[in-house]
Amino acid sequence: MDKKDFKRTLVTAALPYANGPVHIGHLAGVYVPADIYVRYKRLQGENVLFVGGSDEHGVPVTIRARKEGCSVQDIVDRYHNLIKTSFERFGISFDVYSRTTSKIHHQFASDFFKYLNDHGKFIQQESEQFYDEATQEFLTDRNIKGECPVCHAADANGDQCEKCGSTLSPDELINPVNAINGNPLVKRKTTHWYLPLNEYQPWLEEWILKEHKEWRPNVYGQCKSWLDADLRPRAVTRDLNWGIPVPVEGAEGKVLYVWFDAPIGYISNTKELCDAHPEYGNWETWWKDDSTRLIHFIGKDNIVFHCIVFPTMLKAHGGYILPDNVPSNEFLNLEGEKISTSRNWAIWLNEYLDEFPGKQDVLRYVLTANAPETKDNDFTWRDYQACNNNELVAIFGNFVNRAVVLTHKYFDGVIPAAGELTDYDRATIAEFKGVKETLSNNIEQFHFREALKDAMNLARIGNKYLADTEPWKLAKTDMKRVETIMNVSLQICANLAIAFEPFLPFTAEKLRAMLGMAEVDWNKLGQLDILADGAKIEKPVLLFEKIEDSVIQAQLDKLARIKQENIIANFKPEPVAKECTFDDFMKLDIRVGKVLECSKVKKADKLLQFKIDDGMGGRTIVSGIAKFYEPADLIGKEVCFIANFPPRKLKGIESQGMILSAEDADGRLVVIGPQGKVKPGVKVG
Repeated sequence: MDKKDFKRTLVTAALPYANGPVHIGHLAGVYVPADIYVRYKRLQGENVLFVGGSDEHGVPVTIRARKEGCSVQDIVDRYHNLIKTSFERFGISFDVYSRTTSKIHHQFASDFFKYLNDHGKFIQQESEQFYDEATQEFLTDRNIKGECPVCHAADANGDQCEKCGSTLSPDELINPVNAINGNPLVKRKTTHWYLPLNEYQPWLEEWILKEHKEWRPNVYGQCKSWLDADLRPRAVTRDLNWGIPVPVEGAEGKVLYVWFDAPIGYISNTKELCDAHPEYGNWETWWKDDSTRLIHFIGKDNIVFHCIVFPTMLKAHGGYILPDNVPSNEFLNLEGEKISTSRNWAIWLNEYLDEFPGKQDVLRYVLTANAPETKDNDFTWRDYQACNNNELVAIFGNFVNRAVVLTHKYFDGVIPAAGELTDYDRATIAEFKGVKETLSNNIEQFHFREALKDAMNLARIGNKYLADTEPWKLAKTDMKRVETIMNVSLQICANLAIAFEPFLPFTAEKLRAMLGMAEVDWNKLGQLDILADGAKIEKPVLLFEKIEDSVIQAQLDKLARIKQENIIANFKPEPVAKECTFDDFMKLDIRVGKVLECSKVKKADKLLQFKIDDGMGGRTIVSGIAKFYEPADLIGKEVCFIANFPPRKLKGIESQGMILSAEDADGRLVVIGPQGKVKPGVKVG
């Protein structure tokens, strides 16, 4: 079916795990691009439905509950509400945002499984899995830890080693244990239901590799890689006590595997919405009518499930439409490091909204401008500040503010009629005449970064137009010309209100209110008659404000504290050195000295020169701790030093000993000294 034949568009956004807040990686990868697309479709007057929800089953939520010492239900209730509220505050415009613990979803997913099982679509297989005899439970990959066979990190996860990034299976781990309690594990046999993906391989190859070559290269390439490696049956049940019970006799203690259960949530959430609000139509029209176009917005870690597993489930069931496109983004890093929820290395949406009130659109702009559409990208706070100050404030906000201020100054806030256009006016107008087509084409092709550039170019054109025409100078001699300039400028402002509606909805709403625009008509984009001559505009309101260095530094300091906490939490002492005798130790003459003088050694960033009162006439010692101490902070302190090292020259200074220090978990050197007052020259031992 050609795209022109579609009557409606169904958009889904990956269901976030309800085991923690949403962070900027989730936003950049899934929710901001999905929201841009949906808002654009609505502006065009299309029939579009935006479906989301929380994924409340699976291992991550049970791990969080155990860590916090509460019930799993408490965890999913808390984080579902937090995520839902955060999305609403951030302007992610879901038509429905539900959850996989709802009664409707439990029944729908259970019926879906039962239908496939009753029609012989599954196979049952026995396998050996790791089992904790003490707790009497089978363990999933994420509940198992052990030594990585690649880099030999001591605490690699059962599915991946966070230190070296290797993808693993629990069978590959050396000395696997229960990640929760450290119990040793044994292998036990268990039976599960499997979806035989291999039986659908020929169909998948035809459907994906031949019929969907327009998919993004990362999506198409990953699908091809899986298909080239030949598909195998995939389990759809798990041995867990949290989830949707397998609705088959003899399956006690087993639940639907989360990646079978979760995507069905898109359908059950649609049904929940349509049952409660008939104006949305029948859920089956959205999911079973060939004139519906289905789009999945996901991150790259979910490609296989949305392009291979879920379509196979729908195909096996029969009667359901299949995704027409799956625009998946790559990953967003933070300050050069991979975002990690376990290490708290993230910018959490709820915290951002509290700490940066009214700045939803600044983050939306930065995440879109830096979106990881074709490769992993990096978010930095300095780039965030630069985008705000140099683009949103200096270009977009500056142009709108000047246009509105000048209109109030010269025309009491009334839009003047345009007079005769000059060649420069016509050239300026020609620059943005095609903005609707280019913007639309880029959004339709899921090129949101380019589309944002198209919208921002309008503001650049407007800024240049005002700077070049200088109406504040012409006001002294040619008010007719000023009328034309201000009319054109305000019409560009109106174009900005339309163009930025999908990207910066809060800003667009403010701008429309200033200009008196009652509605947004996408078809008007690129035109010069959006605002009526003689209409009154409101007084200027700043769309954006400059973000100071101190604000950014506070965020960088916050990340530095998190990094420090991670280093300390993950610190493991070095192995004990080779044994030495008491006689070896007694050869060291360790004494207490008092720092009389301390200064930095010239042309040596790491060295400090000490004058020590050693109780024996004094001595000079050079120590490499300048990175960790200011000289003034050490004067008067008592330190321990080795007195019988042979003198050696450092940067031309003879050092007569070595000051003792300990290296902390973060690499920081801490000078060692006595706890109480001790006379200089006293031996330690």
